[in-house]
Amino acid sequence: MRMPTTTPLRDFLEIPYDKLEEMNLATKEARVKRTPPHKARERQMKYLTDEKRIKAVTVVFSDLEGRMHALDYDKKFLLKSADNLTFDGSSIRGFSQQAESDLRLAIDWPAFYMLPSDVFGPGKALVFADVLEKDGTPYIADLRSRLKAFTEARFKKDNSVFNAAMEIEGFLFKGRDAERHFHETGAFDLISTGGYYHSLPGDALRLFIDSAAEVQRAMGFENEKDHPEVAPSQFEMNYSYSEVNVAADQVLLYKLLCRQVAARMDLTASFLPKPMTGVNGNGMHTNISISKNGKNTFFDAKGQDQLSKAGWSFIDRILASGQEICLTLNPSVNAYRRLDPHYEAPNQIKASAVNRGAMVRIPLGNEKSARVEVRSIAPDANPYLALYTLLRTGLEGPLGDEDAETRRTRTKFLPDNIYDGIRLFKGSKFMAELLGAEVHQRYVDVKQAQADRCPKALGTRIKTAEVQFHHEVTNQYLWSQF
Repeated sequence: MRMPTTTPLRDFLEIPYDKLEEMNLATKEARVKRTPPHKARERQMKYLTDEKRIKAVTVVFSDLEGRMHALDYDKKFLLKSADNLTFDGSSIRGFSQQAESDLRLAIDWPAFYMLPSDVFGPGKALVFADVLEKDGTPYIADLRSRLKAFTEARFKKDNSVFNAAMEIEGFLFKGRDAERHFHETGAFDLISTGGYYHSLPGDALRLFIDSAAEVQRAMGFENEKDHPEVAPSQFEMNYSYSEVNVAADQVLLYKLLCRQVAARMDLTASFLPKPMTGVNGNGMHTNISISKNGKNTFFDAKGQDQLSKAGWSFIDRILASGQEICLTLNPSVNAYRRLDPHYEAPNQIKASAVNRGAMVRIPLGNEKSARVEVRSIAPDANPYLALYTLLRTGLEGPLGDEDAETRRTRTKFLPDNIYDGIRLFKGSKFMAELLGAEVHQRYVDVKQAQADRCPKALGTRIKTAEVQFHHEVTNQYLWSQF
């Protein structure tokens, strides 16, 4: 006869949400204040050693297209082997070739997160990593480390601090893995048809938003507001701006936690830019500002739209290269459906304080909040590549031959299909210099591979191929069957 157990066999860490928020905010603050990485390493390794109830650490990194990859390491193994983590890069599109497959992971200890146990499982933490070559040098196709190196160099040069806030829209569909099954169903099943702000407290869309916002808050995002968006079954959960490296990591975490919460409710959180025709698509409006010695360099109370000369120069350079950088901001076949002028599409290469069809908007702001909002970014963009491109372009990009007034007000448009986007990006000397010839060509190759699997003409219907072969729809089985 079995005796009943009086104590649980497992004792893994479960932290209340308010305590989680406190811990994650403290880690974030130390990162923003540029606490030396070796001190963050000492603190986090000591915590992992002392906290016996943590069983595993999820180490995540991003590939060239912005997909998150995750490896779960046993905590004890990680503590012993943190300086010798390797993985096979040959199976990741845009990374190393088969003959040079071994790559290393360097844990970025300041980018450490404690996870809500009811969503990610008890006893687990998450940390970001940079990708290294075999010899320990930064891997050329890792845009996360590229962005970090650039911002650190500028801070050392003139105390520049780059801030960003992303407004990430998504759709919520019935059923788990709805995108992976699209080739079988041919349609997405809406969870709500309410529209902008319209969702009762007990609706499935509202329950999802509430649950995801709680997780987001616990992970230190510093929530601001959340609501159903314009399109049916569409949502947006806004959070505070942060230093750009933190902001880029939060894009991946935002999509991860939304997908995780949705899956637990037998739903799918989708960040396809345009999963349905006839309604607004998903955007990722990106707000950028630059400060030096605590002062916002984009603000001028007497400037046009209260933006400084530095702010307008940043805008002018982005507009001058708008077509060439479009592929980094709109990286998929489906993304170009969103650049449709009938649905508030930001496809006009101009700047405006009021025209929401403009690529760049100047939001109403003050000395603290003055910023530049780039609206033509899709939520499937690699956030590290997008921010790196925008910062480098805004600060160093060519101005072209047009005068500033013409550049800001002309009627010129972004490409409306990925083939033109690839062509313009491929022919850009500036982007080749920005990324380096090899990474520039690799990005062309992975985007061309995706485009070649899809119909050349978009048409009016969402085609199965543009979902099935979308870089964020991780159906490797179907991809390899093409």
